[in-house]
Amino acid sequence: MTVVVMGRHSPTGAPADVGKVLAEAGLAVRHVTADGGGLPADLRDVQGLLVLSVPPSSPAAAEHALLREALAADVPVLALGTGTRLLTGTATVSGVAPSLTSTFTAASVSADPGCPVALTPASEADPLLAGIGSPPPDRLPAGDALPLPADAVVLATCAGHPEQAFRLGSGAWGVRFLAGAGAALGPWGERLLRRWAALVAARAEHTATRAFFTRRADDWEGRFAYQAPAYESAVARMRLRPGGLALDLGCGTGRAMPALRAQVGQAGRVLGIDVTPAMPASAARHGRTRHGRLLAADCNRLPLPRRSVDGIFSAGLLDHLPHPRTTLLEWARVSTPYAVLLLFHPSGRAERAARHHRPLDPDDLLAEHNLRPALQSTGWHLAEYEDAAGHFLARAERRD
Repeated sequence: MTVVVMGRHSPTGAPADVGKVLAEAGLAVRHVTADGGGLPADLRDVQGLLVLSVPPSSPAAAEHALLREALAADVPVLALGTGTRLLTGTATVSGVAPSLTSTFTAASVSADPGCPVALTPASEADPLLAGIGSPPPDRLPAGDALPLPADAVVLATCAGHPEQAFRLGSGAWGVRFLAGAGAALGPWGERLLRRWAALVAARAEHTATRAFFTRRADDWEGRFAYQAPAYESAVARMRLRPGGLALDLGCGTGRAMPALRAQVGQAGRVLGIDVTPAMPASAARHGRTRHGRLLAADCNRLPLPRRSVDGIFSAGLLDHLPHPRTTLLEWARVSTPYAVLLLFHPSGRAERAARHHRPLDPDDLLAEHNLRPALQSTGWHLAEYEDAAGHFLARAERRD
């Protein structure tokens, strides 16, 4: 797992305390040097971005591009000190990197030493700051104004200068009263960085998935539009009754949603869920909101009550998850008695193995001798199983 440290004021690498904390968390550091060297072209094999500072002149367009990709893919980002301006500038400006020269002039304004930084009530539910404790009183607040995007959540404030720490979306944080490159973090700052490093490690698998699919979201529909009839035929095998709630899990661009809507009717509901925010966004651009709602969420933590779902369609997802039994238990939790689960892929197991120049794996979860007991032990009964030349399909029913 690798964290890219963007600290362009420092020619020698990440500060010692930063490198120590990241190493203790098992994270490798890739440092961007003062001349911009070491900046990766994209987020392949990158699990987090730590922005310590930016140069006093305009940052390179490549830095904005990398941060834009991170924000779009929900890759964890932590910006400290002046690095917060690069983060907010990237979040609010699309396409062209803004000049930060004038903002660095403003940053020279002195902060009121009698104004302690305090966490806001919103911090109590924040994934990074909840329960971390009050910032030390010797930490001076940033004394200049910093315009934030409208949906930013302010997490720390002080009188006259409210935006001392904030969160953008669910994965990017800015902490202005902690200096960036060249300054010691102190005990509170090290505690914050340890928490962020733990969060990076915990989200690493989702980060890789989001980074991979975010790059492909715009052209995904065009590449696989020819598969629409296969999806329609697969959904027809679910035989759902009108009026129910149907999920398309790992929905991508929502190719199954029109067929799901046709089954549950106008009195029913369809919800497309994908862990990569760029995919539901692409689905919306292709008109899938006509057929149901779209949501970026984790299929292992569905934001749904128990026994509320009548049908789950999932294509090419389950066997790529790290803990499929946990996933099947979560899907069973939200499903009504006798709900239908349909696992699908528009090509069979042998076809996919041959495409990747490998033999069929006897340990493959989707092999019938593995899938049947996995379903049985998590509250599902395998009713139909087909591993054909042109498709894979498994239909299961919920059983208590």
